[in-house]
Amino acid sequence: TWSMTAPFSEIVTNRLRLVPFDEATARAVLDGDLTNVRAAEGWPHEGTANGLTVALHRDGPPGWMITLRGEVIGDSGTKGGADSSGTVEIGYGLAASIRGLGYGTETVGAMAGWLLAQPATVIVRACTLADNAASRRVLEKNGFSLKGYDVRRQAVYEREA
Repeated sequence: TWSMTAPFSEIVTNRLRLVPFDEATARAVLDGDLTNVRAAEGWPHEGTANGLTVALHRDGPPGWMITLRGEVIGDSGTKGGADSSGTVEIGYGLAASIRGLGYGTETVGAMAGWLLAQPATVIVRACTLADNAASRRVLEKNGFSLKGYDVRRQAVYEREA
C-alpha cells in the first residue's frame, strides 16, 4: 500500500521518464546545487522550490523529476498522501523553454494513472489558477473535470479511478 513514506516508482511514457527524487537530490536542488542533475534551460522553474519544500516538510516523497533524454525539464508530485476519502492532490510544472509541446499533458496523464493504480487513491485532484488556460487544457485532456473554485479562486479539477 502506498503511503507518505513509501517511495514513488519510476514512470516511463512515450517520450518522458518521471524519475523519483531522492531526499538528497531534492535538498541539493533547493540549495541551488545542480551538479547531480542535467537541467534544461529554465529548470528549476518558479514553482520547484515550493513543491520540494512542501514535500520535504511533510516527510513525504519529494516527487518526480520529469526528464527528456536524460535532461530534467520539470517536476511533479503530490501534496501529501491520500486523505480519508482517497483523494490525492498533484502539482506539476515545466521549464518555460519547453512548455506547449505536450509534455505537461503526457506527465499529468502518466502521474494520474500511476496514482489511481495505488490502493489508497480514489480521486486525483489538481488546482490551477483560473486564468491558466494551458494548465486547464492539460487537465481536461487527461479526463479531469472542473469541480469548482477554491477559496484562493483557483480552478479545482478531479479525476476518479
